[in-house]
Amino acid sequence: MTTVAEALATARHRLAASDSSALDAELLLGAVLGLPRARLIAEDRRTLDPGDLERFEALIARRAAGEPVAYLTGRRGFWTLELEVTPAVLVPRPETELLVELALARLPQGHCRVLDLGTGSGAVALAIAAERPEAQVDAVDESAAAVALARHNARRSSVGNVRFGIGHWFAPVAGRRYHLVVANPPYLAADDPHLPALAHEPHGALVAGLTGLEALEEIAEATPLHLLPGGWLIAEHGEAQGAAVRRLWQQSGLAEVETARDLAGLDRATIGRLPGTPGPAAG
Repeated sequence: MTTVAEALATARHRLAASDSSALDAELLLGAVLGLPRARLIAEDRRTLDPGDLERFEALIARRAAGEPVAYLTGRRGFWTLELEVTPAVLVPRPETELLVELALARLPQGHCRVLDLGTGSGAVALAIAAERPEAQVDAVDESAAAVALARHNARRSSVGNVRFGIGHWFAPVAGRRYHLVVANPPYLAADDPHLPALAHEPHGALVAGLTGLEALEEIAEATPLHLLPGGWLIAEHGEAQGAAVRRLWQQSGLAEVETARDLAGLDRATIGRLPGTPGPAAG
């Protein structure tokens, strides 16, 4: 019979190419057994049923082939939330939590309106809405499957102040203006060398076009029509795109433009403010 410790050791060896092999193995075995990591480690002498061992080995094989752990477990932690994820959406990244930090620091107190473009699993929209229950958050995505998943995550997280829409960028919220627009759009170029490692994630949520700036250009051009005076635009982008995105924000008429770095010290999000004094939101 195989013990938990033995199964984890074998799995770590099979996943040795990953710098998170131990964590990956523990998360996957925990998912099979329905145990948190701490209890799994405490029960390392427990013997595995043949069926559980077979399921675990199948998951390890899929992980070794590059499939993200979040798709294999169906779960991903983001901010203070645990979200369900599927291959219909990108796996929420820790660096994307920077968008939430930047948004919360700039939202006015009391009632305010926020728009999340390209919501995917709902990670950013739900994190902001959970922190600011007095805000009205709209979240849109072109993918009906993504919006269905985001709605499900809102229900399971008991976040009720989010409305969802299906469509291209601002199309589902025509006529509405916001105190803050936040976006995590596709920003990879079609020939980006990172794409092979991301093959299991939805291509359309990753690749913007030939340059990687196409979605950011479109958002920059349209955002001033959807911001209240004094409102903010915050968008995630690639580490080498900071200067280009700052130019786009400035060309669209935004002021106080700057790029924020993630915990790794890399350019990750650019912010800008529509000149003027904030007024009441409409719609």
